[in-house]
Amino acid sequence: MSPLTAIGEPDHLPPGVSVRDEWIPMPDGVRLHTRIWSPTAASGPVPVLLEYLPYRLDDWTAPRDSERHPWYAAHGYASVRVDIRGTGSSDGFFDDEYSEQELRDGEAVIAWLAAQEWSTGAVGMFGISWGGFNALQLAARAPAALKAIVTVCSTDDRYDNDVHYVGGAVLGIDMAAWGATMFAFNSRPPRPEVVGPGWVSRWRARLESNRPMTPVWLSHQERDDYWRHGSAAEDYAGISAAVLAVGGWADPYRDAVLRLVEHVDAPVKGIVGPWSHQYPDRGLAPGPSIGFLQETLRWWDRWLRDVETCVEDDPALRAWINEGEAPSTYYESRRGRWVGAEAWPSSATASRVLGLDTMRGGSDGAVVVRSPQHTGADAGRFFPFGNATDLPPDQRAEDGRSVCFDLALDDPLDVLGNVLVDLAVTSDQPRATLTVRLCDVAPDGSSTLVTRGVLNAAKRNGTDRNDPLEPGVPAVLPVRLVATGHRFAAGHRLRLAVSSSYWPWVWPHGTAATVAIDPAASSVSLPVWTRDSDDGVRFEAPVRSEPLAIDRVAPVEVLPQRTVTHDVETGEWTLDVDPGYGGGRVYPDGLVFTEDARETYRIRSDDPTSARATSRWAIGLAQPDWAARVETASEVTASAEVFTVVNTVRAWAREGGADVPEVLVAEHTFVDDVPRTSA
Repeated sequence: MSPLTAIGEPDHLPPGVSVRDEWIPMPDGVRLHTRIWSPTAASGPVPVLLEYLPYRLDDWTAPRDSERHPWYAAHGYASVRVDIRGTGSSDGFFDDEYSEQELRDGEAVIAWLAAQEWSTGAVGMFGISWGGFNALQLAARAPAALKAIVTVCSTDDRYDNDVHYVGGAVLGIDMAAWGATMFAFNSRPPRPEVVGPGWVSRWRARLESNRPMTPVWLSHQERDDYWRHGSAAEDYAGISAAVLAVGGWADPYRDAVLRLVEHVDAPVKGIVGPWSHQYPDRGLAPGPSIGFLQETLRWWDRWLRDVETCVEDDPALRAWINEGEAPSTYYESRRGRWVGAEAWPSSATASRVLGLDTMRGGSDGAVVVRSPQHTGADAGRFFPFGNATDLPPDQRAEDGRSVCFDLALDDPLDVLGNVLVDLAVTSDQPRATLTVRLCDVAPDGSSTLVTRGVLNAAKRNGTDRNDPLEPGVPAVLPVRLVATGHRFAAGHRLRLAVSSSYWPWVWPHGTAATVAIDPAASSVSLPVWTRDSDDGVRFEAPVRSEPLAIDRVAPVEVLPQRTVTHDVETGEWTLDVDPGYGGGRVYPDGLVFTEDARETYRIRSDDPTSARATSRWAIGLAQPDWAARVETASEVTASAEVFTVVNTVRAWAREGGADVPEVLVAEHTFVDDVPRTSA
């Protein structure tokens, strides 16, 4: 099969590196579009590294790809980027995230790579987010050629540690927004330069098959077989490849790093830094960045080349502990230090258990929680990407809408791991969800969000269950906060803030609950890190290949990244967000790629059924002799009994020069009603 031309590449690559495009055939005849960076000076076969994504190697991920794939090739590896079936310019149709088809194709890709004459047969797999997910999922299927993976900002639990549910509650902010994003992304066309003159008919067929995923996700409100599929946590023993797991304290998936280090039997190491949902060498906030590519090279050399790189001697977990700082939606770099744990859980972590009645705000009697529905407006972005408004602002307003329990600190206190809170409660409704925030309160009263946890009370006995509360009957709600590494300074207060609503992170139940907490029967367990040393943890400075030379396209209208407004007359609160995935850019091959998106979340402070999440996308791709344009709109609302999801898509194409009129390729509307069970 003759190679394709690699479009969109920089004018020059690192010395000794070549690039080509290929088709990888699947057993059913579908071909996956593939880009391969190779070391030209290799005297024989080389190990192979794979990144497997649905995000378009020809344009959307090309800037990020250019920073690492050529670097790996310059260090003696064939580095391969593959677009998943039905995405980018690959053949076939996309069916769902992490579907059985995606994973079967992934196994076929690994087998194909291992069988090539230029391959030693040893394959490693890496990726961030989606690519980290399916690297871990494929490792759990244990294909013979897959020897090692590097999984970044990913999860082993698709139900309770992804973009769908949190603590068994619907994750309103990304259940809606990420579903809308993927609906728009999956509506993009294949590149005419790759698939040829029939690109419009191929695109039309793709649009006919494309279905919104949000209704599917909402129809599985308990942890069932749908979520167990692809969740490596179901069988850690099935993982035989060596696992390097990497996360950031500003990323929602960080718990997976700790779980993998604790439970995987294969060689495993973990790194958690201060980072957002990004590769930790890219220089994006919050830093400091590390020499991540060098760390991964040590991993690949050990497990794919059998070179002694001493990775086995690294601590099981290398973790950054943030210093307390004034609240801000953006930190260019966090203050703090690295520590190393010989195992996880670590003997250097001691549990400190406190009754909530011993903390300021506690009492001998019940403390009542009934938060206004807009509590959560200052939660920040679920997926921080390093943008100026991503992180949570000062929490004083949120604290005022919550019940707070404070611990005054005479000495510094380091916390590393998961804070556990047991809340003894009674509720006047069978449905209730509680959110617990851990905040660092400075002497001036400013409140910095450190971490948080959520529990839908119906999941208190397990996320696969639906056990409504019995109104007026006491129950204990075990709330596990997402892991953190943080130093509370002497003279500060450690605050636990409890609210009964947290929009738009948590979609509210149809009826607002009033919850009474018994502080005397409630407690918090703090994982206190007891060593002051940095344990000798060091990283090299970050390096990358020269990135793709793209020019940014200024938007027609510059809007704020994030605004919160309150209509005093109606009581409606509105959060308006630009997700900031990249905007418009011009690529070296001349492609003009435009991208405009807006997410809006509305709720009235007294009405949980007023919650409404909307998302709009406009995407354009244009060359002198062709153009494509997509517009999508998505909306999620809910009554007490039913979620209603509405998605629309319209797509236009131009085949020819600018004087050729564009034509409507497809126009579809999907309306889905999904009964509410436990969410």
